[in-house]
Amino acid sequence: MPFGLPMRRFAALLFIIVARLAAAQGAAAPCASACTASAPRSAAIGDVRYDLLFDAAHGLTRSVGVQMQFTVRGNEPVLLSLPAWTPGAYEISDYARNVSGFAATFGSRALRWDKLDPDTWRIHPDGAREITVRFESRADSLDNAFNWAVDEFALVNGTNVFLYPEGQPFEFAATVTVKAEPQWQVATGLARGSDGAFTALTYHELVDAPFFIGRFDLDSTQIAGRWMRLATYPAGSESGARRAALWESLRKSVPPEAAVFGEVPWTTYTVMQIADSTFRGMSALEHQNSNVGVVGTPFLDESFVLSVYAHEIFHAYNVKRLRPADLWPYRYDAAQPTPWLWVSEGITDYYADLVMVRGGAITPAEFRGLTHGKMDHVRQLAPIALEDASLQTWLRMRDGTQDIYYDKGSLAGLALDILIRDATDNSASLDDVMRALYNAEYKNGRGFTADDWWGAVSRAARGASFSDFAARYVDGREVYPWDKWLLKAGWRLVSDTIAQARLGVVLAPDSTGLMVASVDPASVADAAGVRVGDFLEKVAGVSANDPAFFQKWSAQAGVQPGAPLDIEVRRGGRRLTLHGQMRFATLINARLEDDPSASPKALRIRNGILSGSVSAP
Repeated sequence: MPFGLPMRRFAALLFIIVARLAAAQGAAAPCASACTASAPRSAAIGDVRYDLLFDAAHGLTRSVGVQMQFTVRGNEPVLLSLPAWTPGAYEISDYARNVSGFAATFGSRALRWDKLDPDTWRIHPDGAREITVRFESRADSLDNAFNWAVDEFALVNGTNVFLYPEGQPFEFAATVTVKAEPQWQVATGLARGSDGAFTALTYHELVDAPFFIGRFDLDSTQIAGRWMRLATYPAGSESGARRAALWESLRKSVPPEAAVFGEVPWTTYTVMQIADSTFRGMSALEHQNSNVGVVGTPFLDESFVLSVYAHEIFHAYNVKRLRPADLWPYRYDAAQPTPWLWVSEGITDYYADLVMVRGGAITPAEFRGLTHGKMDHVRQLAPIALEDASLQTWLRMRDGTQDIYYDKGSLAGLALDILIRDATDNSASLDDVMRALYNAEYKNGRGFTADDWWGAVSRAARGASFSDFAARYVDGREVYPWDKWLLKAGWRLVSDTIAQARLGVVLAPDSTGLMVASVDPASVADAAGVRVGDFLEKVAGVSANDPAFFQKWSAQAGVQPGAPLDIEVRRGGRRLTLHGQMRFATLINARLEDDPSASPKALRIRNGILSGSVSAP
């Protein structure tokens, strides 16, 4: 799922209950829609070829040209659909709404067509044996699950542009030819044939490989015995020391990920990044052998960027290959809710932190800081069951719990890791669970069930039961007993109570200074007469523009409540000095630290978690 992203648009959903579609993707092929007698079914098609057209003219119109050619037998209608969502995004996006200029032809002859449903086009062959479909797809959404284009660059997502035959198996091969300006580059996870066309063996593979087309930076190196590529737009946005730091982070984090599962499942892997000055924070979306990150230019040097990429690459194992039975196989015409996103997303996020510390990209202290931050986030929200949070992500909840299965699921992963290592004296771990499910479920062409998951956890823990854990902390809403669990791993939570000077304003910087956006009614600022709309100039003689503003004014104001505090503001062109009295707020400063009295067993467990090692049984 997109990680670290701003909240996306709300989509009203109709949840469709479907029977589990069994069998491997390479076995009896599932239908492209529910396999019932009444479900629409396209005439079978073959020799499927797609063209993507993006040139300077399309850059100006912010669109991508799409062409699909295929053969058909008989005169039954061909039903072609666009997906309603992109796996990993967990929201209905209805990509058909971005289509314009749809046309179907046989040679120079136009063919009859109409809409069967909102995202399905019904084409009548009328004797045609080879059909060409053309349309334009809008590319104006800076979102890694959509198409996005500017003058000399485009991100193209397969779910947005590649039609599939409704009701037919997804196991059809296809080629993609990209037609662009001669000097432009193309980056995608699909393999390229000798004729220059990209190839996919199945529709699942086809739509799981986004394209970069245009002018961007591209280089590569070998990591963990495989080629990795870094494609970044705009050119020069990720260069010099910044690019070197990203490469170094990948070199440190990818091998520990491969060690968890015992293999590297890709031939090449492409990290694809768009930097944009208007984007707040970062959003990223995983694919089978690539990921697309969109990051705000001001945040490019933030440490979370490197962590997000570790998260998305771990998804190449956990989600793109190992995933819940509810998501196996993918269907593209309806939502696929599952109660297991706490594993798919949350435990992936746990491992994003783990592989960073195991590879030396972050320190153990930084790992503790990240973990405590997640604990604090969960603590601030109303209790919610992990299963419930996973299921309701499609609703885009507005109560703060929309993405809580990330942090709370990550913490559940830590708890399970501790409990498995504790039950086995550190001779087994959560790594064993992930590797066992990967080999038993994914490699046998199926998704995992509740029995599969908890059975693997119990076997790793030498037969210990986790039914109580599941009932209380996954299906239930009980608070995690960290005081008990952390001691088993040589950690402890420590809280300090401190008195902190408090002014009581929220400042909004603009071109003319620091404007007061709000005033706490119980604060010294309110008592002194500070108003919303004032511009803060000085506090206790310290300029509000001083980088060390808070430390300096609070130190000068004295340590006793009631000490005089002068506040200078600019109001309506006049400079005023307001007089107040110092007030303090009592804050609890909590942190996660190493337990100095940890037992030898707890030390083995802590070191095992941080290094990825286990002890001899």
